[in-house]
Amino acid sequence: MNEFPWFKKYPTGIPHEIGQLPFNSLVDLYEASSRKHSDLVAFENLGGKLKYAEVDKLATHFAAYLQKGLGLKKGDRIAIQMPNLLQFPVAFIGALKAGLTVVNTNPLYTAREMEHQFNDAGISAVIIVANFAHNLEAIAEKVPAKDYIVTEMGDLVGGFKGWLVNFVVKHIKKLVPKYHLPHAHSFKDALKKGAALTLDKPVINKEDLAVLQYTGGTTGVSKGAQLSHRNLVAHNEMIAHWFKPIMNFSHQGIVITALPLYHIFALSVNLTLMYHSGMKNVLITNPRDMNGFIKELKKYKFSIILGVNTLFNGMINHPLFKTLDFSEMKGAVGGGMAVQDAVAINWEKITRSPLVEGYGLSETSPVLCCNPLDGKHKRGTIGLPMPSTEVAIFDDNGNRLPQGETGEICARGPQVMRGYWQKDNAGVFFNNEWFRTGDIGLMDEDGYFKIVDRKKDMIKVSGFNVFPNEIENVIASNSKVLEVAAIGVPDAKSGEVIKVFVVKKDQSLSEEELRKFCHENLTNYKVPKYFVFRKELPKTNVGKILRRALKEEESKAS
Repeated sequence: MNEFPWFKKYPTGIPHEIGQLPFNSLVDLYEASSRKHSDLVAFENLGGKLKYAEVDKLATHFAAYLQKGLGLKKGDRIAIQMPNLLQFPVAFIGALKAGLTVVNTNPLYTAREMEHQFNDAGISAVIIVANFAHNLEAIAEKVPAKDYIVTEMGDLVGGFKGWLVNFVVKHIKKLVPKYHLPHAHSFKDALKKGAALTLDKPVINKEDLAVLQYTGGTTGVSKGAQLSHRNLVAHNEMIAHWFKPIMNFSHQGIVITALPLYHIFALSVNLTLMYHSGMKNVLITNPRDMNGFIKELKKYKFSIILGVNTLFNGMINHPLFKTLDFSEMKGAVGGGMAVQDAVAINWEKITRSPLVEGYGLSETSPVLCCNPLDGKHKRGTIGLPMPSTEVAIFDDNGNRLPQGETGEICARGPQVMRGYWQKDNAGVFFNNEWFRTGDIGLMDEDGYFKIVDRKKDMIKVSGFNVFPNEIENVIASNSKVLEVAAIGVPDAKSGEVIKVFVVKKDQSLSEEELRKFCHENLTNYKVPKYFVFRKELPKTNVGKILRRALKEEESKAS
């Protein structure tokens, strides 16, 4: 019997059903993958390597320590707060093996943001990289966690290399502010002690909570999306089907993980899918250091890379990017924000491989739609729904709209969360089944979906709806523009007018030239009234441009 009755075929004829799940939990998935690919290298980072069998062994030791050493029980919440390091998959898989619920936390969060998330989740313990432990110290008495596990960046690199990484980070670059956590445990000691303990494997059911994935907070106070083992295993089946056209390797493929693993896109695709597929996963700790990132990429004939538009834009504009070896490149997938046409076109011109756009949210594990990876991608769209996933357009009253009409994108499928953690979920779903994304879009004549914009970001100019994505996409197509963000600002005559913030690629670009370009490509009411040139734009740690931050600046200035 099929577990997912909301099967629907879309006009392309792609089969959209995944059937029975092969694993009861993420733990089963990871353990099966570890056995299947045991002798292959699973992760590389900062000069260190871990094979699949080593990841499983270390994760089991860590799970035993959490269970027997700290006394944590099935269902307890544990926060993981670190960038892309070898420790992350070990800590994540280990926590799941112990039956815990992982609370992914951005390591760049301020003490205030950490306090909110840790209290909201009711965490029992924190795993944190030493670089940010001083922030934890500031709130230690205000959060429920009483056990802190601290790791240094090179802890799993091993040998002299690991010692050198820790020495340079701490004493040369001085990236570890002083801290004092009286209840802190060393990550390395935890693994050592766990090796002498035996894990009593908890019974994990599909509906048990695997991850509390907090929304980025870009639209207000962050909330925890409850993702079960069933959500994440089903999601993996969906994207495994979707990625199949480019997973045809004669030898082990290499995936570049520049997105942080605490982000749901990287967690579900870069970590879970690629681990399940036996890939070698190159973890990039600091992709914002574009020089260092490109230097690292020169070491590999990589197969797949996932990222956001700003990452791909930064890469193609780096002078050394064209010197990389793209002979093994199968494709790239962009998510988190719209992939601009100019970026996709330039990427494909340089790499001779597609950059396709996908779409999803923390609340949906995350992927809802993606462009096909078999050559049928349609630029400017977010593609087609995943297997066993139904996507539809609704009006504000919960009425389903016909094909071609614009409204709120809603979805139902086995990857959709059960609701927000300890929150009133009224208004989150239509008819208790259709998740409301808050994004405005439509389904075109070919069954492909297109995002128009975020509902809350829509600009109202003299009664006309203007979507920032369209303005940004047009301006980004100007060869002298590197990055752009558009917002609405109050205006006595028009209600709102458009203000854009632009980072130049070519310093000769003038406001007059850019305004003329906009008039040539946009109808009058969509042409920005104000142009501001900046050296950089505010972004999340994933690289997503923060329109909200620009709006806050404007409101303070007015």
